[in-house]
Amino acid sequence: MKLVTPDFERMSRCGIPEVVYGKSKDSESLVGIAKRFLSRSGRVIITKLDGAKAKKVASKFKGAKHRTKLNSRAGTLVIKDWKFKIRKVGTVGIITAGTSDIPVAEEAKVIAEELGCEAITGYDVGVAGIHRLYPVLKSMEKASVIIVAAGMEGALPSVVSGLVDVPVIGVPTSVGYGVGEGGKAALYTMLNSCTPVAVVNIDNGYGAAVLAYQILRMSNGESR
Repeated sequence: MKLVTPDFERMSRCGIPEVVYGKSKDSESLVGIAKRFLSRSGRVIITKLDGAKAKKVASKFKGAKHRTKLNSRAGTLVIKDWKFKIRKVGTVGIITAGTSDIPVAEEAKVIAEELGCEAITGYDVGVAGIHRLYPVLKSMEKASVIIVAAGMEGALPSVVSGLVDVPVIGVPTSVGYGVGEGGKAALYTMLNSCTPVAVVNIDNGYGAAVLAYQILRMSNGESR
């Protein structure tokens, strides 16, 4: 019985490759899926992996033919042929309100880089000490889109959007407690922003990176 049907045509159809969601899959299944992707496209990107599972999958592809990039904090694993090339499309800034938001931001960074974006990061610059934000924004002057990950009350994307002249993508994270537990308070704050902010789902660093890439690609006048 066939358990998976990879969408190998998604890159040509949508401009982005299919990415494998690893959380609910066992390591043996992921190894099999990875082999199919590598044989067809030369690369596989897996997200939402715990450390033990990621290391087990990566160990099956070490050698002269493939290179692996495991980001334990992001929960991502990238495996690709040594000859695989990535075409650059532009620069994205990635900001977090706190250090607890970094895993989501790192997922966005990995995906953005695999899609051809240069990523400039600035972490732990939330509204509790807003003076920390200004040097980070200064370092991101060449970024054409900025991703902002924030939990708790989720106010930082609104602040950033009011200070820059590029699109801002808010990523609510499941960091918080009490009424903020699970990220819903942050999500509602971002959806109610009085400055223009695009908002993705809770903890969806992947989705934010894809949206940023699509903005950069279309701003360059590129088609699929």
